[in-house]
Order: sequence, then C-alpha cells, then structure tokens
Amino acid sequence: MYEQEKIKPYGEGEKAQQVEQMFDNIAPTYDKLNHRLSWNIDRGWRRKAIEALAPHKPQTLLDIATGTGDFAILAAEMLHPQAIVGADISEGMMEIGRQKVAQKGLSAVIQFQKEDCLALSCPAESFDAVTAAFGIRNFAELEKGLSEMCRVLKKGGHLSVVELTTPVRFPMKQLFRLYSHTVLPLYGRLVSRDKRAYEYLTATIEAFPQGEKMVEILKKSGFSQARFQRMTFGICTMYFATK
Repeated sequence: MYEQEKIKPYGEGEKAQQVEQMFDNIAPTYDKLNHRLSWNIDRGWRRKAIEALAPHKPQTLLDIATGTGDFAILAAEMLHPQAIVGADISEGMMEIGRQKVAQKGLSAVIQFQKEDCLALSCPAESFDAVTAAFGIRNFAELEKGLSEMCRVLKKGGHLSVVELTTPVRFPMKQLFRLYSHTVLPLYGRLVSRDKRAYEYLTATIEAFPQGEKMVEILKKSGFSQARFQRMTFGICTMYFATK
C-alpha cells in the first residue's frame, strides 16, 4: 500500500466514499480555488500534457477524475477529437462540468460518466488516449486504478497525466512546504468552508510517489516507455506513457 492510499479526508470509513463527499462539498468553489491557489499556472500544466498527445492525433479520449471538465474542454479545443468521456466519482463536480461544456458548445464532443476509476465500465481497448489532471493521487488503490486506465487504452495508445508534487531542491522545497501548510489550507477553509479537504490535499501531495518511483509504478501497471517531466520547479510533474 502506498502512503497516500492511507490518507482519507474525514477519518474513518471507505476512502472512495469520503473522496466523493469531499468533492461534492467543494464543487461550487473548486474552480476558483484551483486557479487562485496555483496562480493560474495549472492552466499551463494541462496545456503541456495535451501538447504531448498532439503528435499522436487521438480521436477518442478518456479523462479520468475529470472533475469540472477543465482538462477535457482544453483537450477538445486543442486536439479536435471525435469524442471525449470525462469520468469522475463526484456528480457535483461533473454537473458544473456539464454546464461549462454546454456554454462552450462542446456537448456533442464531451460526455460525462460517473465511474469508479478502480473498476471502469468501459470495454477494454476503447480509447486512443487516457488523461488525468490532479486526480490519481486520490485513488484508494493506485496500481489498480492505473491498471484500469491501461486496460481501456488501445495498444499503442498514450497516457498523459499531470499531478501535484513536492519540489526536491532548495529553496522551492522549503517555500512550497510553507505555502502548502499555511496559505493553502487557510484559504481553502475560508472559501470552501471545508478545512479538512485542503488539509487532505496537502497530505496527499506529500505522500504521493513521484518522479522515478512513479515511472516504475506505471510500468508495473502495464505501461511502457514511461517518462516524467517536472514543471514549475517541481510543483507539478507530467507523466507520459505508452501501452
């Protein structure tokens, strides 16, 4: 068991149910908080992950832990695929995503499905690409979730993931720790009214496997040619792999 799998937003009980409850709770303020807490840099991180897919011209994409659909929307605008499925455990998050997609006139391209990401309902080898932005660290079983993402990906298809990580070098390592333990939970509590959600966020970032270790986990889960790229001094890391 990986350390972040043990961390739950609200203490006792099933992690998946607590994660669903947490995201339903913070859904109305999630986008505002996400962009402000990252100083809008998160938009650039998503763009990098989509640019990595562009040479392969995927026509069918599955966006895991899609949340309010930011990654799916940007992928639709940049890649012009035939179809994108946004999968998430939280209906509250996806309902906001559906509204955003409708406003942008992308409802014919992007569809949302409530899914347990550890047991996807999608048939094997259904998608040209699978993506995830800031969601896989919430998996109750990381390898099981990654194996499912590999299962539904076509042979030769690609995985592109961005995840928050902890910087490894001075002084960003120390500055990020200070920021994540003070500003992030305080501002999250004031705006979302859910103190535990943003304490959970900090804890999972610190506990999540990163860099070379994550590449080995991807390979163990069925992917090949896995690599990673740290961005913005290591605050975020992109992982790219092939099935």
